[in-house]
Amino acid sequence: MTPHIHMKISVNELFLCLAITFLSLAAPSRSLGATASVSVINFAFVPATTNIAVGDRVIWTWGSGFHSTTSTDATPLWDSGLHPTPYAYTNTFNSAGSFPYVCTIHGFTGTVNVVAPNLPPSVTLTNPVAGTVFAAPANVTLWATATDSDGTVTNVQFLVGTNLVANVATAPFTATTNNLAAGSYTLSAIASDNLGATATNTVSISVVTPVPLTVGAQQRLSSTNFQFNYAANVGLSYIVQCSTNLLTPSWTTLVTNLATSNPMTFIDTNAVANPGFYRVGRLPNP
Repeated sequence: MTPHIHMKISVNELFLCLAITFLSLAAPSRSLGATASVSVINFAFVPATTNIAVGDRVIWTWGSGFHSTTSTDATPLWDSGLHPTPYAYTNTFNSAGSFPYVCTIHGFTGTVNVVAPNLPPSVTLTNPVAGTVFAAPANVTLWATATDSDGTVTNVQFLVGTNLVANVATAPFTATTNNLAAGSYTLSAIASDNLGATATNTVSISVVTPVPLTVGAQQRLSSTNFQFNYAANVGLSYIVQCSTNLLTPSWTTLVTNLATSNPMTFIDTNAVANPGFYRVGRLPNP
């Protein structure tokens, strides 16, 4: 005869098996929030105080006696009801606050403290503007604004590439980097808040070696129009002035512009003076 194995299982043991299976199948992924556990031991919630973040869950379990977990608000935010052992009850906390609770049959208490997640600060490099071109050697002043919606900004770091230029603790947040040679650079501002969160904003700039200023291809197009070209670096700013007698006080500015090509072409549409003189200058770095 084939031997038989007999197993006796109580209703409570079966309930526990089913409850554990249910919790295993129903538990959401960690991405939906963390889980904190509270047990009932010797007529006390252990731990008595539970600290979690918004979106986390608390699971209460007890293995002996009749107990409940019930918030003490006028309208309970949660209430497990009275249940014999073994039992497990879960509540998800979607708002910040301090939530006391009680076992309604025995009176022992506990508290769940829920904190909102720390939001990182925000930071913006307001100067220089991304894409700005400077003439070498360049002294560049960096300006940043930084705020923190749920705390305070403790400092802003300024970097050129990976090199720290300055660490500024209070507004206005500004720093200067000097003598940048020709090349491409990434400038960064990193703001930190009072709980250690950070935010970064970056801009890219270029530094160029200025071409020698030369003027050529002069020609009179009409009785009022006179044209010439001048050498320029794309992205740098230039000024064109005219005079009738070469005396410094008499120089009149005709145009200031950001060079978009090399060479640049200038046309004076009011070239009626005789004689007339022109000069071109490169403006200082912004």
